Amino acid sequence: MTAALVAAKFALGPVLLPQAKWVRRTALRLPEAAGAREGVVGDGEPKLRLLVVGDSSAAGVGVADQAQALALPLAREIANRTGGAVGWQLVAQTGIDSAQAFALVERSSFESPDVVVIVLGVNDVTSQTNARSFTERIAALWTLLEEDVGVKWAVVSGLPPMGKLSAVPQPLRWYLGRYAGWLDKALGEWALSHGLGYWAANIPTNAGALAEDGFHPGPATYPVWAARLADLILQGRAKWAPR
Repeated sequence: MTAALVAAKFALGPVLLPQAKWVRRTALRLPEAAGAREGVVGDGEPKLRLLVVGDSSAAGVGVADQAQALALPLAREIANRTGGAVGWQLVAQTGIDSAQAFALVERSSFESPDVVVIVLGVNDVTSQTNARSFTERIAALWTLLEEDVGVKWAVVSGLPPMGKLSAVPQPLRWYLGRYAGWLDKALGEWALSHGLGYWAANIPTNAGALAEDGFHPGPATYPVWAARLADLILQGRAKWAPR
C-alpha cells in the first residue's frame, strides 16, 4: 500500500469502518441479470468464441436480462462488426474477488474460448487486497485460462471510478477511490507487460448511468462498455484469430 493510503487508513480508520458497515447494511442488493449465460450470436459456425469472467458487473447486476448486460451485447457487437457468428459464455458471480474467480473457473466447463474478458477488482478493493497480491491472482487466473482452458488472448477491464460513486459517503468514497486507483494502475501495467488488452473503465457515474443501487452500471452504460471492449478485441485480432 502506498504511504499516503497507509496514512489515510490509520487517520480515518475510526470513520471508515463504521461507514463501511453502514454501506454493507443499507446498500440495495440487486439480482444478477436473468437469462442464458451462453449461446451463439449469428448464423453458422462461430468465428470467435468469447468468454467473460468476473464479478457482479460481469453478471449483469443493474439490468433485468443478459440481453442488456455485458457478455451477450459484447458478442452481438463483435458479430455485427465482423459479419460472422460469435459464441459466448459468461462465468461470473456477485461478490467474488480475484481468488474466488480462480476457483470458479476451475470448477467450470468451457468450449474452446478464443478470447476472455476479465472483470474483477471491486471486491478486492473492499477486502483490502494489496496490489501485489491482486496482480499475482490475476496472473494465476490468466495462466489457468491460457494453459488449461486454451484461451488465446485476454482483455482486462479496469476498475470503475469508485471515488465517484455517490451512494458511498465521504471520506469512505475518497478512500475507496484511491485504493481502486492503486489496484487499477497495477492491473493495467501487468496486462500491458504481458501483451494483453486493457481498458481503463472510465464508466460514467452520473445518476442516469448507474443502476438504482448507485453502484452498478445501468441499462445505458452496459452497451457503451461492450462497445469499448469490442474495439480492443478487434484491434487485437492478430493475437487471437485462427491462422
